[in-house]
Amino acid sequence: MNCNTSSLDPYIPSASNPWDSKKATHLYKRLATGVSPLTINAALGRTPSEIIDVLFDEALSIPTTPLPEWATKSKAEYEAEGLEFGEVNGDNMKEWQMQFFNDIRINKLRERMTLFWSNHFVTEKNTYSCGRYMVSYYETLQINALGNFKDFVHDIGLTDAMLSYLNGFENTKQRPNENYARELYELFTLGQDQEDIEYTQQDIIETSRALTGYNDRIACEGVDGDCRCQPIVFNPDKFDNSSKTIFGETGNWNYEDAIDILFNQKPLLIAKFIMGKLYRFFVSPQINDAIVDELAQDFLDNGFEIVPPLKKLFKSEHFFDDKAIGTLIKSPVDYFVNFVNVTGFPIDFSTRRDLEKFVFNNTSAMGQELFQPVDVAGWQGDYDWINTSSLVVRWETLNNILWELSNTNRDGMPEEFRRFAKEAANAITIDISDANAYADQLALNIIHAFIPQGLNTASDYESLITIFKEGDNIPPQHYTDGIWQLEYQELPIQVKQLLEALIQIPEFQLN
Repeated sequence: MNCNTSSLDPYIPSASNPWDSKKATHLYKRLATGVSPLTINAALGRTPSEIIDVLFDEALSIPTTPLPEWATKSKAEYEAEGLEFGEVNGDNMKEWQMQFFNDIRINKLRERMTLFWSNHFVTEKNTYSCGRYMVSYYETLQINALGNFKDFVHDIGLTDAMLSYLNGFENTKQRPNENYARELYELFTLGQDQEDIEYTQQDIIETSRALTGYNDRIACEGVDGDCRCQPIVFNPDKFDNSSKTIFGETGNWNYEDAIDILFNQKPLLIAKFIMGKLYRFFVSPQINDAIVDELAQDFLDNGFEIVPPLKKLFKSEHFFDDKAIGTLIKSPVDYFVNFVNVTGFPIDFSTRRDLEKFVFNNTSAMGQELFQPVDVAGWQGDYDWINTSSLVVRWETLNNILWELSNTNRDGMPEEFRRFAKEAANAITIDISDANAYADQLALNIIHAFIPQGLNTASDYESLITIFKEGDNIPPQHYTDGIWQLEYQELPIQVKQLLEALIQIPEFQLN
């Protein structure tokens, strides 16, 4: 049940509802997958509306990720160079999965949206098995992530990855294939559970006929019919050039016509469906129907431009309500990226070993592999992310990072814990000569950097503070004699021990 009754009126900080580190951390966790304590402290000197505008401006100005040198290569071209397609293509797709992961770490809101859309307009890399298709699909997601949704629907359906994944390349006038037409309505625009959806099996059949013709692959001649990784293009000879009736409108409709009819006939249903999915991704797994309806109307009023309703949502009292904070379960990617972004720990993804160790093996074992959702409906999220197996993998993944950083064989790495502690201590006003109180507050700042909504009970805080102050090899006289300080030798050990305990509590799993 969604207990958040706040409105979409702009959030205006006040004495009773202040703009503080809790709200700033919440904002950056949801829109940027986490930032450092220093960034949170700096954010308190600006209004939330200003920060949101900056995040959107950055997202809209970031160019698409530069294409790799292999971005247009087909199987035939690899083999002409004497390369084995399966091996090189597999390496290329892993490289681009890693690129997506690093983009999520760095690009804040634009890649948050790209991740969302990759789980809306779903394709599965294991089905199309082509690095070239993956790159063009990803570029389409980035270009349209904060653009016009109708244009997005048009563009995504013509990507090689989608035409391959949902059988569009097999959809001809002789043998219409309904797969893409069905998912266009059920998963991409209208949904299955809304009232008054009012599309029929016949509408799907007629729409599939309008989508025929995207069947030919360029330059397949002379390569023994093996067209893998060749662009899929329109062939008018395979288009069903006859009358179709879609949602009661009759004519010789083509791909563009079908999209126009859909958005002209079902605008409110589309708007409610998309705003509902965005609400679940950014606010809560439980829908607030009144809020979604208002956002949907805003979406319509702005001609399906994605930015205006999102800005309205993110700047609202509803988004910043305490009941919205810590209501989502982190996806595996969120879990990992948030930890790295908040701590700033220098995790090196430049080598294949680290790539597989920290990203593919672990996030996949947790249930999320980029470009490979579980099925055409995508990852369902929320409680699907958590089970006894995935929890253990979550703990082990971050514990491995903490162990490697504390390994004295890596020059300077233990000092990363001290650097993070100093960032977390940046806003503390307690005099450090009051060692007991200062250490308590530092532990609290580290906890709240990850868990802005706070812990459930005072005893939960007490347990973690005790681990920080009285863990292994921490002399108790540091506090009783008032001599503890940030440069003390054992501080990295204290931070590591606190983080080891923190990552295992339930609240750490929440976003």
